[in-house]
Amino acid sequence: MRRTAVITGASSGIGAATVRRLAAEGFNVVLAARRRDRLDALAAEISGGTPGVGKVAAVTLDVTDQASVDALAAAVDSCHVLVNNAGGAVGLEPVADADPEDWRTMYETNVLGLLRVTKALLPKMIAAGSGHVVNITSLAGHVPYEGGAGYNAAKHAAYAVNEVMRLELVAEPVRVTEIAPGLVKTEEFSLVRFKGDAERAEVPYQGVPEPLVADDVADCVAWAVTRPEHVNIDRIDVQPRVQAAPYKLHRV
Repeated sequence: MRRTAVITGASSGIGAATVRRLAAEGFNVVLAARRRDRLDALAAEISGGTPGVGKVAAVTLDVTDQASVDALAAAVDSCHVLVNNAGGAVGLEPVADADPEDWRTMYETNVLGLLRVTKALLPKMIAAGSGHVVNITSLAGHVPYEGGAGYNAAKHAAYAVNEVMRLELVAEPVRVTEIAPGLVKTEEFSLVRFKGDAERAEVPYQGVPEPLVADDVADCVAWAVTRPEHVNIDRIDVQPRVQAAPYKLHRV
């Protein structure tokens, strides 16, 4: 029987890469994000070009909207893997200059969004007798850095939720994994962080010879969810070789 994987934030970046990779691994895939046009294009790409892929479905999802999350749960017959990828960073100001609305946005997506979707799909994973929640966090959730307080706080919270879930679900047939990437160059993460300022968005990657790309993180997801059922991968920290910490990079 094919297992079904639901991936949030699936319209671009790590989410889209994870959809492609899990489809290639033989999962039925449910693509969930706000931008339906992108989801439909990705679903068509996978259905037409991935050998051995199962069912592919696109569902419009806003993780900050409970009604939207409820609609996702109603649209999914079964769920074996949930990849909570929707999230992101906004701003790089010090605490003294931070915009509370930016922090609210980050908390709504990275923490409350994770809560809403997990809560909605967890009963389906338990009912399936085999579930796996994969939370995409960040090294920012473990190592603070200047200018990152809002994102640090949100990802620290996501890390805490991940750890508590593993304790609470220890008697259930559900695995819980955190994947915490370092510097990943995708088409949108930095652009969103700097509110569309393309010049500032390129600065974090300047001089970095080989940052991670979305496929690197998707590879971690695929490895974790394809381990034997009795094996739980608690956490994967992954960063480019030239990165030693969120604030320590070798640039050329």
